[in-house]
Amino acid sequence: AGGADGADGADGAGVTGGEAFRADSVGVLMSVSKALVAVCAHLLIDRGVLDPDDPVARHWPEFAAAGKAETTVADLLAHRAGLPAYTDDPAGLPEALLLDPAARVRALAAMSPVWDPGKAFLYHALTYGDLVGEVVRRVSGESVGRFFAREVAGPLGLDLWIGLPEREEHRFVPQRAVRPDPTPGQVAQAVERTGLAPGDRLATSLRASSAELGRATASFGTRRGRAAEFPAAGGIGDARSLARLYAALVGPVDGVRLLSAATVDRARTPCTDHLPQPGVLHRLDGPDRSRFGLGFELHRPGTPLLGEGSFGHAGAGGRLGMAHPESGLAVGYVCTAMAWEPSAGPDPRWMPWTEAVRKAAGLGGG
Repeated sequence: AGGADGADGADGAGVTGGEAFRADSVGVLMSVSKALVAVCAHLLIDRGVLDPDDPVARHWPEFAAAGKAETTVADLLAHRAGLPAYTDDPAGLPEALLLDPAARVRALAAMSPVWDPGKAFLYHALTYGDLVGEVVRRVSGESVGRFFAREVAGPLGLDLWIGLPEREEHRFVPQRAVRPDPTPGQVAQAVERTGLAPGDRLATSLRASSAELGRATASFGTRRGRAAEFPAAGGIGDARSLARLYAALVGPVDGVRLLSAATVDRARTPCTDHLPQPGVLHRLDGPDRSRFGLGFELHRPGTPLLGEGSFGHAGAGGRLGMAHPESGLAVGYVCTAMAWEPSAGPDPRWMPWTEAVRKAAGLGGG
Protein backbone atom coordinates (compact mmCIF):
# COMPACT_ATOMS: atom_id res chain seq x y z
CA ALA A 1 0.00 0.00 0.00
CA GLY A 2 1.31 3.46 -0.80
CA GLY A 3 -0.10 6.89 -0.15
CA ALA A 4 0.88 10.52 -0.62
CA ASP A 5 -0.47 13.79 0.68
CA GLY A 6 0.15 17.36 -0.32
CA ALA A 7 0.91 19.84 2.40
CA ASP A 8 -2.75 20.78 2.66
CA GLY A 9 -3.68 17.19 3.50
CA ALA A 10 -5.63 16.43 0.33
CA ASP A 11 -4.96 12.79 -0.54
CA GLY A 12 -2.73 12.46 -3.56
CA ALA A 13 -3.60 15.85 -5.03
CA GLY A 14 -2.33 18.39 -2.55
CA VAL A 15 -0.76 21.70 -3.36
CA THR A 16 2.44 22.92 -1.82
CA GLY A 17 3.97 26.28 -2.55
CA GLY A 18 1.62 26.61 -5.52
CA GLU A 19 2.82 23.38 -7.14
CA ALA A 20 0.44 20.44 -7.57
CA PHE A 21 1.45 17.01 -6.31
CA ARG A 22 1.05 14.78 -9.36
CA ALA A 23 0.97 11.02 -9.77
CA ASP A 24 4.67 10.98 -10.74
CA SER A 25 5.82 13.51 -8.12
CA VAL A 26 8.56 12.74 -5.63
CA GLY A 27 9.50 14.47 -2.41
CA VAL A 28 11.93 14.48 0.48
CA LEU A 29 11.62 11.47 2.79
CA MET A 30 13.29 13.04 5.86
CA SER A 31 14.16 10.33 8.43
CA VAL A 32 12.36 7.63 6.47
CA SER A 33 15.66 7.81 4.55
CA LYS A 34 17.43 6.06 7.43
CA ALA A 35 15.72 2.81 6.48
CA LEU A 36 17.22 3.02 2.99
CA VAL A 37 20.68 3.21 4.56
CA ALA A 38 19.89 0.35 6.94
CA VAL A 39 18.79 -1.84 4.02
CA CYS A 40 22.19 -1.30 2.38
CA ALA A 41 24.00 -2.35 5.55
CA HIS A 42 21.80 -5.43 5.93
CA LEU A 43 22.44 -6.47 2.33
CA LEU A 44 26.15 -6.56 3.19
CA ILE A 45 25.38 -8.43 6.41
CA ASP A 46 23.28 -10.93 4.47
CA ARG A 47 26.20 -11.51 2.09
CA GLY A 48 28.61 -12.20 4.93
CA VAL A 49 30.96 -9.28 4.27
CA LEU A 50 29.80 -7.25 7.26
CA ASP A 51 28.85 -8.27 10.78
CA PRO A 52 26.93 -6.09 13.26
CA ASP A 53 29.42 -7.09 15.94
CA ASP A 54 32.40 -5.90 13.90
CA PRO A 55 34.29 -2.95 15.35
CA VAL A 56 33.64 -0.04 13.00
CA ALA A 57 37.40 0.54 12.81
CA ARG A 58 37.86 -2.86 11.12
CA HIS A 59 36.32 -1.31 8.01
CA TRP A 60 36.98 2.38 8.71
CA PRO A 61 40.35 2.60 10.48
CA GLU A 62 40.26 6.37 11.06
CA PHE A 63 37.15 5.92 13.17
CA ALA A 64 39.20 4.35 15.98
CA ALA A 65 40.40 7.83 17.04
CA ALA A 66 39.25 9.56 20.23
CA GLY A 67 38.09 6.49 22.13
CA LYS A 68 35.99 4.81 19.44
CA ALA A 69 38.10 1.71 18.75
CA GLU A 70 35.54 -0.62 20.35
CA THR A 71 32.42 0.97 18.82
CA THR A 72 30.57 -1.65 16.79
CA VAL A 73 28.54 -1.51 13.61
CA ALA A 74 25.51 -2.43 15.74
CA ASP A 75 26.15 0.66 17.87
CA LEU A 76 25.89 2.81 14.75
CA LEU A 77 22.72 1.10 13.52
CA ALA A 78 21.00 1.34 16.92
CA HIS A 79 21.84 4.98 17.74
CA ARG A 80 24.19 3.91 20.54
CA ALA A 81 27.42 5.43 19.21
CA GLY A 82 27.40 8.66 21.23
CA LEU A 83 27.83 10.89 18.16
CA PRO A 84 24.57 12.82 17.77
CA ALA A 85 26.30 15.82 16.14
CA TYR A 86 29.31 16.48 13.95
CA THR A 87 30.91 19.03 16.27
CA ASP A 88 30.99 20.26 19.86
CA ASP A 89 30.21 23.78 18.68
CA PRO A 90 26.57 24.48 19.67
CA ALA A 91 26.15 26.31 16.37
CA GLY A 92 26.75 23.03 14.55
CA LEU A 93 28.85 22.29 11.50
CA PRO A 94 28.87 25.31 9.14
CA GLU A 95 27.03 25.00 5.84
CA ALA A 96 30.18 24.77 3.69
CA LEU A 97 31.28 21.64 5.58
CA LEU A 98 27.80 20.23 6.11
CA LEU A 99 27.25 20.09 2.35
CA ASP A 100 30.54 18.20 1.89
CA PRO A 101 30.07 14.46 2.60
CA ALA A 102 33.83 13.90 2.99
CA ALA A 103 34.04 16.73 5.55
CA ARG A 104 31.17 15.25 7.55
CA VAL A 105 32.86 11.85 7.63
CA ARG A 106 36.19 13.35 8.71
CA ALA A 107 34.45 15.25 11.50
CA LEU A 108 32.83 12.07 12.82
CA ALA A 109 36.09 10.13 12.68
CA ALA A 110 37.79 12.81 14.79
CA MET A 111 34.98 13.24 17.35
CA SER A 112 35.08 11.67 20.77
CA PRO A 113 31.76 10.11 21.81
CA VAL A 114 29.48 12.06 24.11
CA TRP A 115 28.70 8.88 26.06
CA ASP A 116 30.31 5.46 26.22
CA PRO A 117 29.29 3.71 22.98
CA GLY A 118 26.88 0.89 23.61
CA LYS A 119 26.02 2.08 27.14
CA ALA A 120 23.14 4.43 26.24
CA PHE A 121 21.13 5.41 23.21
CA LEU A 122 19.82 8.66 21.75
CA TYR A 123 18.55 9.38 18.26
CA HIS A 124 21.29 10.40 15.80
CA ALA A 125 19.14 12.64 13.61
CA LEU A 126 21.67 13.46 10.90
CA THR A 127 24.93 11.73 11.78
CA TYR A 128 23.35 8.27 11.51
CA GLY A 129 23.42 8.41 7.73
CA ASP A 130 27.11 9.23 7.48
CA LEU A 131 28.13 6.77 10.20
CA VAL A 132 26.37 3.79 8.62
CA GLY A 133 26.83 5.12 5.09
CA GLU A 134 30.60 5.33 5.45
CA VAL A 135 30.74 1.71 6.62
CA VAL A 136 28.74 0.76 3.50
CA ARG A 137 31.20 2.73 1.37
CA ARG A 138 34.25 1.16 2.96
CA VAL A 139 32.88 -2.37 2.53
CA SER A 140 31.24 -2.03 -0.90
CA GLY A 141 33.64 0.45 -2.51
CA GLU A 142 30.90 2.93 -3.49
CA SER A 143 28.85 5.59 -1.76
CA VAL A 144 25.67 4.50 -0.02
CA GLY A 145 23.63 6.39 -2.63
CA ARG A 146 25.26 4.60 -5.53
CA PHE A 147 25.10 1.25 -3.74
CA PHE A 148 21.39 1.74 -3.05
CA ALA A 149 20.73 2.69 -6.67
CA ARG A 150 22.53 -0.36 -8.05
CA GLU A 151 21.59 -3.02 -5.53
CA VAL A 152 18.12 -1.97 -4.37
CA ALA A 153 16.36 0.65 -6.49
CA GLY A 154 17.52 -0.76 -9.82
CA PRO A 155 16.42 -4.39 -9.39
CA LEU A 156 13.05 -3.33 -7.95
CA GLY A 157 12.41 -0.42 -10.31
CA LEU A 158 12.04 2.05 -7.44
CA ASP A 159 11.69 5.80 -7.66
CA LEU A 160 13.85 6.23 -4.56
CA TRP A 161 17.20 7.98 -4.42
CA ILE A 162 19.86 9.05 -1.96
CA GLY A 163 21.01 11.96 -4.10
CA LEU A 164 18.43 12.98 -6.70
CA PRO A 165 19.64 12.67 -10.32
CA GLU A 166 19.29 15.85 -12.36
CA ARG A 167 17.13 14.03 -14.89
CA GLU A 168 14.46 13.57 -12.18
CA GLU A 169 14.41 17.18 -10.98
CA HIS A 170 11.22 17.99 -12.91
CA ARG A 171 9.31 15.55 -10.69
CA PHE A 172 10.40 17.06 -7.38
CA VAL A 173 7.83 18.85 -5.22
CA PRO A 174 9.31 20.97 -2.42
CA GLN A 175 8.37 20.80 1.23
CA ARG A 176 6.17 23.35 2.89
CA ALA A 177 6.73 24.46 6.48
CA VAL A 178 3.56 24.44 8.53
CA ARG A 179 5.13 26.22 11.49
CA PRO A 180 8.26 28.36 11.91
CA ASP A 181 11.51 26.59 12.71
CA PRO A 182 12.60 27.04 16.33
CA THR A 183 15.23 29.70 16.91
CA PRO A 184 18.61 28.76 18.45
CA GLY A 185 17.41 30.41 21.66
CA GLN A 186 14.26 28.30 21.74
CA VAL A 187 16.30 25.15 21.14
CA ALA A 188 18.67 26.10 23.98
CA GLN A 189 15.71 26.64 26.30
CA ALA A 190 14.20 23.29 25.32
CA VAL A 191 17.51 21.55 26.04
CA GLU A 192 17.78 23.24 29.44
CA ARG A 193 14.27 22.09 30.32
CA THR A 194 15.52 18.51 30.13
CA GLY A 195 17.70 19.27 33.15
CA LEU A 196 20.97 19.55 31.26
CA ALA A 197 23.28 22.39 32.27
CA PRO A 198 24.04 24.80 29.38
CA GLY A 199 27.73 23.85 29.35
CA ASP A 200 27.13 20.10 29.49
CA ARG A 201 28.62 18.40 26.43
CA LEU A 202 25.39 16.52 25.78
CA ALA A 203 23.47 19.80 25.84
CA THR A 204 25.93 21.28 23.37
CA SER A 205 25.55 18.25 21.09
CA LEU A 206 21.77 18.48 21.12
CA ARG A 207 21.92 22.15 20.15
CA ALA A 208 24.47 21.39 17.42
CA SER A 209 22.35 18.53 16.09
CA SER A 210 19.29 20.77 15.85
CA ALA A 211 21.24 23.46 13.99
CA GLU A 212 22.76 20.93 11.59
CA LEU A 213 19.41 19.32 10.86
CA GLY A 214 17.90 22.73 10.18
CA ARG A 215 20.64 23.58 7.69
CA ALA A 216 20.38 20.23 5.97
CA THR A 217 16.60 20.50 5.69
CA ALA A 218 16.89 23.99 4.20
CA SER A 219 19.36 22.65 1.64
CA PHE A 220 16.76 20.20 0.33
CA GLY A 221 15.08 23.23 -1.22
CA THR A 222 18.12 23.64 -3.50
CA ARG A 223 19.45 21.56 -6.36
CA ARG A 224 22.79 21.21 -4.56
CA GLY A 225 21.13 19.86 -1.43
CA ARG A 226 18.99 17.39 -3.35
CA ALA A 227 21.95 16.13 -5.35
CA ALA A 228 24.11 15.73 -2.27
CA GLU A 229 23.92 12.50 -0.34
CA PHE A 230 22.40 13.25 3.07
CA PRO A 231 21.69 9.60 3.87
CA ALA A 232 19.87 10.18 7.18
CA ALA A 233 17.25 12.63 5.94
CA GLY A 234 17.74 13.55 2.27
CA GLY A 235 16.30 10.52 0.52
CA ILE A 236 13.79 11.41 -2.19
CA GLY A 237 11.04 9.28 -3.64
CA ASP A 238 7.37 8.32 -3.65
CA ALA A 239 5.10 6.23 -1.47
CA ARG A 240 4.58 3.44 -3.99
CA SER A 241 8.32 2.79 -4.17
CA LEU A 242 8.66 2.95 -0.41
CA ALA A 243 5.96 0.32 0.04
CA ARG A 244 7.57 -1.83 -2.65
CA LEU A 245 10.94 -1.59 -0.88
CA TYR A 246 9.47 -2.80 2.41
CA ALA A 247 7.53 -5.55 0.64
CA ALA A 248 10.79 -6.85 -0.83
CA LEU A 249 12.29 -7.04 2.66
CA VAL A 250 9.67 -9.53 3.84
CA GLY A 251 8.88 -11.44 0.64
CA PRO A 252 9.58 -11.61 -3.09
CA VAL A 253 8.44 -8.74 -5.31
CA ASP A 254 8.51 -9.66 -9.00
CA GLY A 255 11.09 -12.28 -8.14
CA VAL A 256 13.27 -9.98 -6.04
CA ARG A 257 13.67 -10.47 -2.29
CA LEU A 258 16.25 -8.19 -0.73
CA LEU A 259 16.98 -9.88 2.60
CA SER A 260 16.72 -13.36 4.05
CA ALA A 261 14.19 -14.01 6.79
CA ALA A 262 17.04 -14.52 9.26
CA THR A 263 18.52 -11.11 8.47
CA VAL A 264 15.12 -9.44 8.81
CA ASP A 265 14.63 -11.13 12.18
CA ARG A 266 18.01 -9.85 13.33
CA ALA A 267 17.19 -6.35 12.07
CA ARG A 268 13.94 -6.21 14.08
CA THR A 269 15.39 -7.63 17.31
CA PRO A 270 15.22 -4.93 20.03
CA CYS A 271 18.63 -3.35 20.60
CA THR A 272 17.82 -0.44 22.91
CA ASP A 273 15.18 -1.70 25.36
CA HIS A 274 17.83 -2.41 28.00
CA LEU A 275 19.60 0.93 27.66
CA PRO A 276 18.88 4.34 29.22
CA GLN A 277 19.12 7.64 27.44
CA PRO A 278 22.44 9.33 28.30
CA GLY A 279 23.05 11.56 31.30
CA VAL A 280 20.03 13.11 33.02
CA LEU A 281 17.89 12.30 29.98
CA HIS A 282 17.27 8.88 31.50
CA ARG A 283 14.70 10.63 33.70
CA LEU A 284 12.60 11.21 30.59
CA ASP A 285 12.41 7.50 29.80
CA GLY A 286 8.92 6.03 29.74
CA PRO A 287 6.90 3.20 28.18
CA ASP A 288 6.36 5.20 24.99
CA ARG A 289 10.02 6.04 24.32
CA SER A 290 11.54 5.14 20.97
CA ARG A 291 12.67 1.56 20.41
CA PHE A 292 15.23 0.51 17.83
CA GLY A 293 16.43 -2.67 16.26
CA LEU A 294 19.40 -2.58 13.90
CA GLY A 295 18.51 0.50 11.89
CA PHE A 296 14.72 0.31 12.17
CA GLU A 297 12.14 1.63 14.59
CA LEU A 298 10.09 -1.00 16.42
CA HIS A 299 6.58 -1.11 17.80
CA ARG A 300 5.83 0.78 21.03
CA PRO A 301 2.68 2.22 22.68
CA GLY A 302 1.17 4.90 20.46
CA THR A 303 3.36 3.90 17.54
CA PRO A 304 2.16 4.28 13.95
CA LEU A 305 3.67 0.89 13.10
CA LEU A 306 1.75 -2.32 12.45
CA GLY A 307 1.91 -3.96 15.88
CA GLU A 308 4.34 -6.37 17.49
CA GLY A 309 6.88 -7.73 15.03
CA SER A 310 6.57 -4.80 12.65
CA PHE A 311 9.49 -2.55 11.81
CA GLY A 312 10.00 0.60 9.80
CA HIS A 313 10.94 4.24 10.09
CA ALA A 314 9.03 7.49 10.46
CA GLY A 315 10.04 10.93 9.21
CA ALA A 316 9.25 14.52 10.10
CA GLY A 317 5.90 15.79 8.87
CA GLY A 318 4.19 12.38 8.93
CA ARG A 319 6.24 10.35 6.45
CA LEU A 320 6.34 6.63 7.15
CA GLY A 321 7.50 3.29 5.77
CA MET A 322 6.92 -0.06 7.49
CA ALA A 323 6.35 -3.79 7.15
CA HIS A 324 4.90 -6.66 9.16
CA PRO A 325 6.63 -9.90 8.15
CA GLU A 326 4.04 -12.26 9.61
CA SER A 327 1.18 -10.75 7.59
CA GLY A 328 3.30 -9.76 4.59
CA LEU A 329 1.91 -6.22 4.75
CA ALA A 330 4.11 -3.30 3.65
CA VAL A 331 3.11 0.36 3.66
CA GLY A 332 4.63 3.62 2.44
CA TYR A 333 3.39 7.16 3.00
CA VAL A 334 4.95 10.45 1.91
CA CYS A 335 3.83 14.05 2.17
CA THR A 336 5.10 17.56 1.56
CA ALA A 337 4.49 18.92 5.06
CA MET A 338 7.55 19.85 7.08
CA ALA A 339 6.74 19.91 10.76
CA TRP A 340 8.58 18.47 13.70
CA GLU A 341 7.73 18.96 17.34
CA PRO A 342 9.17 16.08 19.40
CA SER A 343 7.37 17.11 22.59
CA ALA A 344 3.99 16.76 20.89
CA GLY A 345 4.21 12.96 20.63
CA PRO A 346 3.18 10.93 17.56
CA ASP A 347 2.25 13.00 14.53
CA PRO A 348 -1.58 13.22 14.41
CA ARG A 349 -1.48 12.63 10.64
CA TRP A 350 -0.44 9.04 11.31
CA MET A 351 -3.01 7.82 13.72
CA PRO A 352 -6.33 7.61 11.80
CA TRP A 353 -5.02 5.87 8.70
CA THR A 354 -2.47 3.62 10.41
CA GLU A 355 -5.11 2.41 12.84
CA ALA A 356 -7.43 1.70 9.91
CA VAL A 357 -4.67 -0.23 8.13
CA ARG A 358 -4.02 -2.36 11.23
CA LYS A 359 -7.70 -3.16 11.65
CA ALA A 360 -8.18 -3.97 7.97
CA ALA A 361 -5.26 -6.38 8.14
CA GLY A 362 -6.57 -7.97 11.34
CA LEU A 363 -3.60 -6.72 13.36
CA GLY A 364 -5.61 -4.98 16.07
CA GLY A 365 -5.12 -1.49 17.43
CA GLY A 366 -1.90 0.36 18.31
